Amino acid sequence: MFESPCKSINVLDAWSENQEELRETQPVSSRGTRKRQQNATLSVSAPQLCADDADKERKEKKYRPDEPIVRGIFQIGKKSHNVVLTATRVTWTPIQPETPTADHDVKRQEEYVELKDVFAVKVKRRRSAGQQTGGTLLGITLFQCKKKGLKLKEHAIHLNNLSEDHCEIWFKSLKEILSGFKNRPKSLKVFVNPISHKKEAYQIYLDEVAPLFKLADIEADVTITKRKGHALSILKDCSLEEHDGVVCVGGDGFVAEVAHGLLLRAQMDAGRDTDSIFTPVQAALPLGIIPAGSTNVVACSRIRRGMTAALHIIMGHHQPVDVCSFSSMGRLLRFGFSAMFGFGGRTLALAERHRWMPPSQRREFALIKTLANLKPEDCELSFITSHGAEDQINARVLYTIHSVIGEHGSWQTRQGLYLNISIMAIPCLCSTAPRGLAPNTRLNNGSMALIAVGNTSRSEFIKHLKRYNSTTNQFGFSFIETQTVKAVKLRPHSQGRCADDVSENEECNTKTMPIISSEGTYPWNIDADLLEVPSELLIRVHPQLLTLFGADMEEAEEAPVKCSCI
Repeated sequence: MFESPCKSINVLDAWSENQEELRETQPVSSRGTRKRQQNATLSVSAPQLCADDADKERKEKKYRPDEPIVRGIFQIGKKSHNVVLTATRVTWTPIQPETPTADHDVKRQEEYVELKDVFAVKVKRRRSAGQQTGGTLLGITLFQCKKKGLKLKEHAIHLNNLSEDHCEIWFKSLKEILSGFKNRPKSLKVFVNPISHKKEAYQIYLDEVAPLFKLADIEADVTITKRKGHALSILKDCSLEEHDGVVCVGGDGFVAEVAHGLLLRAQMDAGRDTDSIFTPVQAALPLGIIPAGSTNVVACSRIRRGMTAALHIIMGHHQPVDVCSFSSMGRLLRFGFSAMFGFGGRTLALAERHRWMPPSQRREFALIKTLANLKPEDCELSFITSHGAEDQINARVLYTIHSVIGEHGSWQTRQGLYLNISIMAIPCLCSTAPRGLAPNTRLNNGSMALIAVGNTSRSEFIKHLKRYNSTTNQFGFSFIETQTVKAVKLRPHSQGRCADDVSENEECNTKTMPIISSEGTYPWNIDADLLEVPSELLIRVHPQLLTLFGADMEEAEEAPVKCSCI
């Protein structure tokens, strides 16, 4: 029903190419054509009917934001309207207002749409069943991105007029303006994890995202991954110069893989040595996230609905975010947004060993069993505190001159038994924690939240977990320490074996016996992806290292979102 009559956004070339296309779609009888054009509701000055003159004038002249570019009469709904296009908006006013004559009454009925909120313009035609091209011209349609609460929705505005010339002038003028929005992508590299969301991730992309990309004339190069690490291997080798962004469709584990791939590719291109403690460079392309997984806390820290996420990408909304680097023995292991050690890591490790279960069942099973075998970790925890806005500015300066973040400041050390340790550079919003697992941090404040839960009884620990689901301070317990930090080192000292690593017939001797996996490694939950580390882990925050398509959010939406983050 909708088509673009021009192949190029260049106004002069588009007009000469499309005259032939438009003539081919008109009826054979020229008499019928003239009659239909005469009956069309058209009000446009003589210079505007001459396409070459109009195009030349637009090309040579820079219009003021409120200066009319083109005027015309269109039917909107059931009424005829006087419509005006300026460089910033389309305004329409009823030709015959329902209330008589006063100017303020006409002004009150005036409506408009800001062009910064319009993401597509299409020619509207009536076609018979099975007809792919041609058809009876009806007018043009503007597609607006409308905000409703935290959601973005598509809204169509139909401007009906039967004149080919009239619609062509308007179409080209609108396309020329819309093509001037620099942040809006024209080509995207899309990765889809086919096993995410009960193996429905690709269908989510086809139903909710692909039609919007097509409507916005965005070319999407889609790769359906075949195994874990597939997207990472492609990002390390493929050419990204022809793309304006990368999009991933999946859960937090898949998002972390693609984000890591983008950042690792940036380090390779910049010649950074990842086998040393280095200062990373920013990713060259922004990352779009279409949430479609069992865990979506990264996506929820921005927005969680597929259509809303797609519209943020189409509109070119950019949100810089802080990213953590995870290193062991001087070697980079990966980039990520959040990490959990202890209870969070053990729960994920147990769930991963039961992948044969449905996602919701294995999450519940792992949570209950880990709580039943709740044991502390013996750790040496060191950190460098962050000093808010002042420290954030210093971190950006250090980042710019390529100094090593985390080496500026004194280390503070704690030694003891901990049930869970969380380090998060983003709030990690989800329905389980609507204010976030780390409500005291933001997406790009240049710091991480360190939450250390000391050894306590199982009942007290469960009280702490339950508070995540309310607005009550979940950290208001004597056994919890919170810090705003820019670097963390964690060195486990456990040598025993217990909890989820024992067989069902074995029992632990004491409630305070520390635990370690039988393989001699320690499980970490990094963005809902299991990472086993044999020794000390160094975590550093890097301000605004990655740009996401989207917007910051203060709280998660109320609609239920299942996650396995705690």
